[in-house]
Amino acid sequence: MEILGGKWKLVILEHLRDGVRRFGELQRLLPAITPRMLTRQLRELEADGIVHRHVYPVVPPKVEYSLTGLGRDLEPLLTQLRAWGERYRTL
Repeated sequence: MEILGGKWKLVILEHLRDGVRRFGELQRLLPAITPRMLTRQLRELEADGIVHRHVYPVVPPKVEYSLTGLGRDLEPLLTQLRAWGERYRTL
């Protein structure tokens, strides 16, 4: 829970399940999160080995985020949590 806890991490992981995302894409998908908080959450997920950050050597900087193998291992858990949330919402 320490690794996945918080308001945004599961939502970020859910968006990264669909494939590689750039920072700006994640910001558009999560309009309620501040850029500072998004950066912080991505850095924590990267430090925990869940998210891979790839920086391209271009100007302006291009950074892409994707799930690592360890992050992909979480997909069944994310699917179950989403299903539970959808059932809970209908109560």
